[in-house]
Amino acid sequence: QVQLVESGGGLVQPGGSLRLSCSASGSIFNFLSMGWYRQAPGKQRELVARITSGGSTSYVDFVKGRFTLSRVNAKNKVYLQMNSLKPEDTAVYYCNALSGTGRSYWGQGTQVTVSS
Repeated sequence: QVQLVESGGGLVQPGGSLRLSCSASGSIFNFLSMGWYRQAPGKQRELVARITSGGSTSYVDFVKGRFTLSRVNAKNKVYLQMNSLKPEDTAVYYCNALSGTGRSYWGQGTQVTVSS
């Protein structure tokens, strides 16, 4: 059974930075892609960024230029570096892994709060 564990969330002031980590129980190389989603109170969960097994990344417009997604296969980890954070980035951030069979796995989420 695949398990994903997020860490690195917290409280940060506007303009600050955080780095989220997602640790997988198995080899992330086997996943078709991995990504980060977020869900703010009262809103639907939305995609933030994805990275394929080949290392190609894609970002939604509202984080382009501020967030960077990377993966370290040897450590079975995916990172989301978040810079220039804004109050509207406040949400629970979830790690997601998509297998080659189309099965989707989720972590438990980590809270990110951007506030002065």
